[in-house]
Amino acid sequence: MDLFLKKFYSNTKLRMNKEEQLRFLQRLLRLLKNGYPILQALDKIKWDRHLSASASIVINALKNGDTIDQAFEKAHFHHTITSFLYFIRANNDLEGSLEKCINMFQQRMTNARKFKQILRYPLILFVIFSLLLYIIKQSVLPSFAETFQSESSTSINYSIMFIDFLSSFLILSIIIFITLSLIWLLFKSYIPIEKSIQLYKKIPGYRDYLRMQSSYFFASHFSSLLKTGMSFKEILQHMSNQQKLPIISYCSKFITTQLNEGIHLSYALSRLSFLDRQLISIFQKDTDVQALEMDLSVYVEVLMEEMEMRTIKIFTLLQPIFFIIIGSFIIFIYVSLMWPMFQLIKTI
Repeated sequence: MDLFLKKFYSNTKLRMNKEEQLRFLQRLLRLLKNGYPILQALDKIKWDRHLSASASIVINALKNGDTIDQAFEKAHFHHTITSFLYFIRANNDLEGSLEKCINMFQQRMTNARKFKQILRYPLILFVIFSLLLYIIKQSVLPSFAETFQSESSTSINYSIMFIDFLSSFLILSIIIFITLSLIWLLFKSYIPIEKSIQLYKKIPGYRDYLRMQSSYFFASHFSSLLKTGMSFKEILQHMSNQQKLPIISYCSKFITTQLNEGIHLSYALSRLSFLDRQLISIFQKDTDVQALEMDLSVYVEVLMEEMEMRTIKIFTLLQPIFFIIIGSFIIFIYVSLMWPMFQLIKTI
C-alpha cells in the first residue's frame, strides 16, 4: 500500500498541467524551427525547472528506442497530443504535426477556460440557493406553520410540499448525475465502440460536436499521411492501428472493409454517420491526390474556425440560461413563502 501511494504521488508530481504541456510543445516547436535536433531541443527545454522532469522522461524514452508518441505518453501528456504525434511514425513531419497539435490543444484549453468562466457565477448562485433552500426548509417553514397553523394551514402545506419537492429534485438530480458520470468513467473502456457510437447519436448537441471533431481528426490525419505518398488503404490501415481516437480507428477499419469488398471510397464514407457531409463531398469530387490533400488541408482550417464559432455561440447562451433557471427557482420560493401571508391578509 505504501509503495502504491508513493508511486501515485510520484506520478502526480511529474504530471504537468495543461498549460505547462502547451508551453512545452510551443517551446519545442520554436526550437525545432530554429534548427535544433529533437534531443538537443528537449535538452534546452530542461532549462525550465517546471518542464525539466518531463523533458528528461521524453529524452530517456527516445534514447531507449521508443517512438515520439510513446515517449510523450510516458511523460503523461494528454491523449490528444499523443494521438497527433502517433502519425509522425508515418509522415515524419514533426514540425507540421506539432503545429496542428498545438492549434487543436490550444483551442480545447481556450474553450475549457471560457466554459469555467461562464459556469463560475451560476455555480456560486446555485450553492447559495441550495443553502437558502435548506435554511427555509429547516427553519422558516416550520415557524410559518406554527404562526399560521389556524389561519392558512392549507397554503403553508402547499408551500412545504413545493419546497420539499424542489429540494428532493435537486438532490436526486445531483446524485443521478454523479452516479452516471462515475459509471461511465469506470466502464466506458469496456463498452464496444459500436455501442458507444449508438449512445452518442442519442445525445442532442454533443453528437453534432462529436461529428465535427471526428471529421476534423479524420481529415487532418488523412491529409498529413497523403503527403508521404502512401495509398489510401495504407493510410486507413495506419489510422486504424492507433488507439487514442477510437472513433477514427473504427471509421478507418469500416472503410477498409468496404474497400476490400469493392465498394467505392466515397460511398463507404457516406455510410458513416459520424463524418461530415462536406468531407464526403471532397472525396467524391477529387480524384487527384495533390488536389485532395490541398482541399483536406483547407477543410481542416475551415472546420476548426466553425467549431470555434459554434462553441462561442453556445457559451454565450449558457450563462443566461443558468441565470434564468436559478432566478425562476428563487421566484417560486418567494411566491411560496409570501402566498400564506397574502391568504392571511385576505382574512383580516
